[in-house]
Amino acid sequence: MHPRLSPRLFAAAAAIALCLPAQAQAAEERAFDVPKGSLSTALPLISRQAGVSISVGDAKLWQGRVKPVRGRMSVEEAIRRLLAGSDARAVRVSATSWRIERRPVRVARSASAPRHAPQPRAREPAQDTVAAAQDEIIVTASKTDLPLSHFAGVVTKLDGGDLAFGGERGMDSILSRTATVSSTHLGPGRNKLFIRGIADSSFTGPTQSTVGQYLGDIRLSYNAPDPDLRLYDIDNVEILEGPQGTLYGAGSLGGIIRVIPKAPDPREMTVQAIAGLSITQHGDPGGDIAAIANIPVSDNGHALRLVGYMLTDGGYIDNPLRGQNDVNRVHIRGGRGTFRFEADDDWAVDFGGVYQAITSDDAQYADKNGAPLTRNSMVEQNATARYGMGTVVVMKDWDDLHFQSSNAYIDHRLFERFDASLPEARRGTDMSSGGVPVPPSIGAVDVERLFAPIQVVPLNDVPRVLDQHNATRMFVSENRLSRPYRDGLGWVIGASFIDNRTRQNREYGYGPLRAILPGVTNKITEFTGYAEATVEVMPDLIASGGVRLSHAKLGGAAEGVSFALAQANRATTASRKETDLLPSVSLLATPLHNVRLYARYQEGFRPGGLAVDGNFVRRFLNDQVRTWEAGMRFGDKGQSLLDASISISHSRWRNIQADFIDSTGFPTTANIGDGRITSLSGAVAMRPTAALTFELGAVYNHSRVDDLAPQILPVFDAAPGRLGRIPNVASHAVRGSVNYATVIGDEDFRVNGWANYIGPSRLGIGPVLGESQGDYVDTGVAMRVGNERRGLSLTLTNLFDSRGNRFSLGTPFLEGNEGFLTPLRPRTLRIAVDVAY
Repeated sequence: MHPRLSPRLFAAAAAIALCLPAQAQAAEERAFDVPKGSLSTALPLISRQAGVSISVGDAKLWQGRVKPVRGRMSVEEAIRRLLAGSDARAVRVSATSWRIERRPVRVARSASAPRHAPQPRAREPAQDTVAAAQDEIIVTASKTDLPLSHFAGVVTKLDGGDLAFGGERGMDSILSRTATVSSTHLGPGRNKLFIRGIADSSFTGPTQSTVGQYLGDIRLSYNAPDPDLRLYDIDNVEILEGPQGTLYGAGSLGGIIRVIPKAPDPREMTVQAIAGLSITQHGDPGGDIAAIANIPVSDNGHALRLVGYMLTDGGYIDNPLRGQNDVNRVHIRGGRGTFRFEADDDWAVDFGGVYQAITSDDAQYADKNGAPLTRNSMVEQNATARYGMGTVVVMKDWDDLHFQSSNAYIDHRLFERFDASLPEARRGTDMSSGGVPVPPSIGAVDVERLFAPIQVVPLNDVPRVLDQHNATRMFVSENRLSRPYRDGLGWVIGASFIDNRTRQNREYGYGPLRAILPGVTNKITEFTGYAEATVEVMPDLIASGGVRLSHAKLGGAAEGVSFALAQANRATTASRKETDLLPSVSLLATPLHNVRLYARYQEGFRPGGLAVDGNFVRRFLNDQVRTWEAGMRFGDKGQSLLDASISISHSRWRNIQADFIDSTGFPTTANIGDGRITSLSGAVAMRPTAALTFELGAVYNHSRVDDLAPQILPVFDAAPGRLGRIPNVASHAVRGSVNYATVIGDEDFRVNGWANYIGPSRLGIGPVLGESQGDYVDTGVAMRVGNERRGLSLTLTNLFDSRGNRFSLGTPFLEGNEGFLTPLRPRTLRIAVDVAY
């Protein structure tokens, strides 16, 4: 030993020397050529080419499918690529030996109890194929698989199993679990969604939604209402708050909701069935049934996944005027299917289809001044929604790059009937309260003018309806190349094409007579290119920046008008072009362990269009939102004893597109002016034990509409300046939940309870729609006992049987709307069983 080398230094040097072979083995690059197939055939090849010993700890893993490995790389990288997308991971045993074992079960985001690992997502590389200290939440909506710890913004990730727990309720399942997402409540398949106070109106008009909705990477709609697809067999849901114009383009002013379905799994065949029966106090019973099947098709990785369901929600609104009880029953049926074809050279193609039909027997609203849960209406205000979509998604992974081409054709049809009868007729002999004045446009004078040549019946005793048909067809294609975030760098570059056509036809019915009212067709063809990159500029500081260039051609036509009026509208309906540039930039810093600070700037927009204005067609311009946001996150979701987040954002909204009641009494659309929205939101979760979780979230929105457009002032009979709050968004909302999960004998037991307070909001823009709504509490509790093969569930919603007022719009064709409210579904008990094979 060297005289100056102490024994302690010598021991340290010896330890380092002993570690060097292992590090050299891991870092040394070798040539690999391992085709895809089963683990049993690939393992001997990769073991021989790597010069290491690899054992398998679970015999069931031998038949699992693995990816091909080709090129020069380290042994660790080769094993990671081999096991990507499988439910196996590799653990280093020594310098020259590895062990393959099944990945540990993930921990659910909103529950500390273990659950089964989710099915692999479409072409999404597994994040733990090589054992790591902990699982990390990945924000796939970033299009670069950015870890949540590196994402500068507010994102909520809801587990699919949690959404289905206690019964599948479509979009209501998401609304009950988030404080920042809100909705109108006309009925299933007819609603508009809003995020973070960016809301325009109560109606489904020609304006594009302020929230982008996606199934995987496919846009669900353009300027149509929420299709309210049932969320069976869903992996997870990601909600990104604030404008997302750079990555998602038009129609994402408030944010996006991305539903990620489970992908076909070629490893094993599974069948699951769910059946439930519900009983509603003061109403009719309902039920639901669903089946899910995953079918491997061959040994080459092909697989088919199918979902089918039928639901009936019992009615609870009575119509004494027609002598009918529980009139607002809703029927839903639909399905989804995906076939995965694994081609050669690591290409994969998913062929998919979605269909859903919703039939509402009658409207969901009641008379505010009548007996509870009653409405006097001379007509049945039924509605039907039909949604169909076919998809083709092509994917390929090589080295560190991922290519994806997502293509879809959508056909979406909606029929709605509104009661336009006179209040005197609606009042009837059983009506306990008075009516309200009628707008002159729907009164006797206008009806006499419409039907003067054949008028033979008294005016006030005949039911009147307005039927509205919306038909949307859309083709969408997005192609992108990305480098998933790794080693401090991630980027995406892409291009998209959208061709959308929406036709709105309206018809006024007066007894047996019909009159065609003016309608409108909107057309848009949009080409966009975008790019975004995320870079770790220095330790604990991450920067992101991107830009999107969008070029759109817009056009349309008036429907159901005379030739003379069509000619008069030609200048308005002539095609035109718009070009928009949407930049984004963000910074995220980690000054302390588990403490992250971020700042972000983002923009969003909606293109213009055409709207009906009396007998003419009005053109409205595009609107744009610019948002500045800052926030802080503490802790790691699902890992820390305590995690919390808070964010504040300020948005300037220029040329707000809004639907409102015009001077003739019908809904129309226009740019009403500019506005500003300030939003403060926060969330905290605490896990005092492994079995118990508490969650609390809240949001405060302050919004104003100001700088009114001059052409709008006469309609609103308002003075220049502020008009008031932006509609349909509560000034504040609070959500709390508690989750407990444990094991009793051989059975899992879980119970989840929640309470949501929705603060006050206003119905719409203008004096006719100035009614208040909201200010109610929604509660529920759900529990399940069973295991992975079978289970029994019990769910009770609206524990206190409260009424509330979710939405003040009954029918837009009776002035004032002070007589309407949309109550919560009364206390409902659901009992269900689920089995899996």
